[in-house]
Amino acid sequence: MPDDEADRAAVLGVALAALSLLFVVTPLRATVPGPLAVFVEVGILFAVYGMLVLGLDLQYGHTGLVNFGHVVFFAVGAYTVGILAAQGSFSGTSLGLPWPLALVGAVVAAGAVGALVGSTSIRLRDDFLAIATLAAAEIFHSITVNVSSVFGGSTGILSIPQPLDQAIGEYGTTMVATLLLFAGLTALAFAGVSRLTAAPYGRVLRAIRADELVTRSVGKPVFTYKMQAFVYGAALAGFAGGVFALYNGAISPEFFTIQVTVTVWIGMLLGGAANHRAVLGGLAIIMGLRLVSRFANQAAPVSAADFAALRLVAVGLILILVIRYRPAGIWGDPKELGVDS
Repeated sequence: MPDDEADRAAVLGVALAALSLLFVVTPLRATVPGPLAVFVEVGILFAVYGMLVLGLDLQYGHTGLVNFGHVVFFAVGAYTVGILAAQGSFSGTSLGLPWPLALVGAVVAAGAVGALVGSTSIRLRDDFLAIATLAAAEIFHSITVNVSSVFGGSTGILSIPQPLDQAIGEYGTTMVATLLLFAGLTALAFAGVSRLTAAPYGRVLRAIRADELVTRSVGKPVFTYKMQAFVYGAALAGFAGGVFALYNGAISPEFFTIQVTVTVWIGMLLGGAANHRAVLGGLAIIMGLRLVSRFANQAAPVSAADFAALRLVAVGLILILVIRYRPAGIWGDPKELGVDS
């Protein structure tokens, strides 16, 4: 087994992806008992959000770019796959192209939107950058709702291919294979981001985060580095959106609200920015609370909406305590982030 963390993650990712494909090419089957189905579903969502939080950590944790519109790239990736690959959806545009081509298109489209948003907003100060990226996300959300001829409006785009489901044809086996595949993809994303940030390139990004003027004074093209980090994070989010669409088989604006951005931001801050294992750990806490709340809601004498609000209150209190007593996050390095421990 390789000693390097990135290499270990890459080996794990390939192994998990290969294991998931065994369910496609062999008669091997798995069952998911009813009570465990929710664990598998949340695990799949954690893997998708894991790719999102790794991209966000590249932008903010390593480069200092405050992106409050990360969900827009997730949505662009999902809608690109929907438009290109959907088979005769009665809402929105559906071109019926092969899904691998659509997934490549999702990465390219999200990266292009990242370049567009970045080129117009990266030079802004942190607070204005946050506002600009948040505005970009809200604009795209509004477009998906109102331009129904392309995006399907509130109904969204249906009839998106589900490759694993079509290849396996059995719910329990499909869910297990999807969980393994998505976990493998997240591990590969972890390996790629870790390799990138451990290289001299990553040291330049952290220098920009620490002091942009000093970095510029030694001849580094600060804007270029910031743009690259922003686009890389956007492309990874687009890939996550693409695989989510291929898993879910349908997309609509309700999947791409600001709550997605809030979830990955809280996960990153909770675990500790600029530490890839930490941000995934923080996200695991948030997703664990979501899992616990699903079971607790069944016994609580309140409505589902009220219970969801209580869950947000609990997450907010946890975040306040972490910021107060562990401002670098639970597993973050205060020296790395330049904060008081």
